[in-house]
Amino acid sequence: MKTDVIIPVYKPGPELYMLLDRLEGQSRPVGKIILMNTEEKYFRELTKETDFAAKYPNVEVHHISKQEFDHGGTRNRGVEYSDADFFVVLTQDAMPVDDKLVELLTDRLSGTAAAAYARQLPGADSSEFERASRIFNYPETSCVKSLADLETMGIKTFFCSNVCAAYRRDVYDELGGFIRHTIFNEDMIYAAGLIRAGYSIVYEAGARVVHSHSFTNMQQLRRNFDLGVSQTDHPEVFGGVASESEGRRFVAETWRYLKRKGRVLQFPGFCVQCAFKYAGYLLGRHYKKLPGRLVLKITTNREYWRHGNFS
Repeated sequence: MKTDVIIPVYKPGPELYMLLDRLEGQSRPVGKIILMNTEEKYFRELTKETDFAAKYPNVEVHHISKQEFDHGGTRNRGVEYSDADFFVVLTQDAMPVDDKLVELLTDRLSGTAAAAYARQLPGADSSEFERASRIFNYPETSCVKSLADLETMGIKTFFCSNVCAAYRRDVYDELGGFIRHTIFNEDMIYAAGLIRAGYSIVYEAGARVVHSHSFTNMQQLRRNFDLGVSQTDHPEVFGGVASESEGRRFVAETWRYLKRKGRVLQFPGFCVQCAFKYAGYLLGRHYKKLPGRLVLKITTNREYWRHGNFS
């Protein structure tokens, strides 16, 4: 069974070489590594002193403009260049911890399981808030989620992250792939369709990547604005499925985490961060009531709105 890897790339740095080296050293060999690069000039700048094609003969690079980039559409284009049975979607800042990543993810894709996503670990310079977030969303124990879990797990049933996830190509083709045009959340939108079609999603905790961010409060607001927009634009996925309860549970878990670490004095700062996140989420949920100029100031994805998505 062949496995290809698809990675959207934008303004890559030297860490891209480390990522490619780790993918080429996997215990289960990768077929092709398909890079969907936004803006060719940045890729040329990185590789100008390297014979990139000679160094990485199994890597395909396909360039698109910033105007062409779309979270779902760009990944779909990447899949079109693959004829593998399985494909793994990665982001350029997700670094495999070891050589078992591809093997552990693809081994889970059998029976009803049509997608498997990896555990994300915080980077060495991550804040305590970021560490708490990674523990909350990516625990040590693996699980399998299906439609039967929707009543108890709510929105978390559909959780699947294209930071690092593997998919069965036959099911992907059956369901029509990722949504072609979306501001955000193409992974959860696809996962919801997969679940409702009777398939299951695996969280494989043994498959690990290092991936974390240090967002400012304003960056958190803008990111959650886009999250709110995606949920409003797709009521067929998110309508009637509770998500706010997950936020309350995260606050409680983070309080316990900070208490264990002896960092309770950081909790007020965490609450401020949560307020920014929730404000962004609420603004996104009600974006249709906002002036277009304000939407463009808040969003992280201005290109999305150039296609007339204000209504």
